[in-house]
Amino acid sequence: MIRVLLVDDQALIRTGFTTILESEPDIEVVGQAANGLDGVRLAAELRPDVVCMDVQMPVMDGIEATRRITADGTPTSVLILTTFDRDDFLFETLDAGASGFLLKTAEAEELIEAVQVLGRGDALLSPQVTRRVIERFTAARPAPVRGRSVEQLTERECDTLQWLARGLSNAEIAAQMHVSPETVKSHVSSILMKLGLRDRINAVIWAYEQGLVSPGSH
Repeated sequence: MIRVLLVDDQALIRTGFTTILESEPDIEVVGQAANGLDGVRLAAELRPDVVCMDVQMPVMDGIEATRRITADGTPTSVLILTTFDRDDFLFETLDAGASGFLLKTAEAEELIEAVQVLGRGDALLSPQVTRRVIERFTAARPAPVRGRSVEQLTERECDTLQWLARGLSNAEIAAQMHVSPETVKSHVSSILMKLGLRDRINAVIWAYEQGLVSPGSH
């Protein structure tokens, strides 16, 4: 059972998400909060598997709430749900430790799948917004000189990271590299461990920042 906490200042949205998510036998909504501060408190109390987090909220926004929830190293994953009208918040949210983001205009099936993906301990990059967010903000941020840490990766791991940074799924990377998805998953796990990164989203950000992939490359 995937235990979910909903954090959104609009009660109708929380009700709608609850209805959608609890239509699945493997998902249970264990709590709701109307602002980030209450979300942080409930996350500490309930220890949900996934927190569905709005960005713009009173008292405390989703960026700071995400940072506090992920700061203590708990296995709770944060899924950002946004209207994308303030896309300048999204890179900060990823930096804060979010494991995925999805537009509120997404289909119900996409929300369910996103929660299930994060519930398994994976991370989610929504195809609709991956390039728009990553390329916009990494282009605006000065890329640091590539450090020694990249030298810790094998050639195959570097290849995997580059495909990952272009928004490909494990299955798509496997097809490009002519290996099995299980091999790709092993490479991704090794990359995260060697670089000390939380999840694949942070690996994508790191790859852009280090210049392994340039904004606009395919």
